[in-house]
Amino acid sequence: MDGVNDTARTGSAAHGEDGQGLASIAALLADRTRAHFCLTLLDGRAWTAGELASGAGVARSTATEHLNALVGAGLLAEVRQGRHRYVRLARPEVAELIEQLAGLAGTPLTAKAPASLSAAGRKRALARARTCYDHLAGALGVALTDAMTEHGLLDWTHGLTLTPAGLAWLDELGISTPALTTGARRPAVRPCQDWTERRPHLAGAVGAAICRHAFEDHWVTRVGTTRAVQLTDTGRATLARHLGLTDLP
Repeated sequence: MDGVNDTARTGSAAHGEDGQGLASIAALLADRTRAHFCLTLLDGRAWTAGELASGAGVARSTATEHLNALVGAGLLAEVRQGRHRYVRLARPEVAELIEQLAGLAGTPLTAKAPASLSAAGRKRALARARTCYDHLAGALGVALTDAMTEHGLLDWTHGLTLTPAGLAWLDELGISTPALTTGARRPAVRPCQDWTERRPHLAGAVGAAICRHAFEDHWVTRVGTTRAVQLTDTGRATLARHLGLTDLP
């Protein structure tokens, strides 16, 4: 039996299943400043170390040290433009991880009441509508996903799929989805559990394309420098006409 156990342990370690990799990532995210950076970057944009430092209330040198650790672990990626260095989340899977952890942190057992009226307002704005990396989330994202399902544009029978009617709907609105035809590894559609609504919203290449189109066609606008977004009159009219959505946040 000892030999069997030794073999099992060796095999587990060989495949990185001894827990060390998971512990390393968890340790990185256990720091409050690094966690704050990751939450800020959930808006899908690239930020400088100075901008992130200011938002977190830390020195730029401290921010740079934390960002180097996150980049080194593959959680963030660098974007250089001239002499400026920006960082962003490395890939959609990292955004999904951060969003899921934020959901766990926001459960009734761990959630804390906002410290001020302004903080409460920001929390409500995020719950109404926000970006989750590159797709729409919050009550707006869930309502959009539900309406697409009710209109037969999405099908959940054997896992989430985009229907032919859904593809035609995207074409009708002029929403470009090149990832669906180029053999990209990213799935066309994927459910992403919404941490405020506790129900899935639409992610994947289609979710990203809809979000991008929503900004380009002025369906939504950003609220300040946060990842909260606000539905415009144009967006309300468009979603009412094409999906019958009339009671939106």
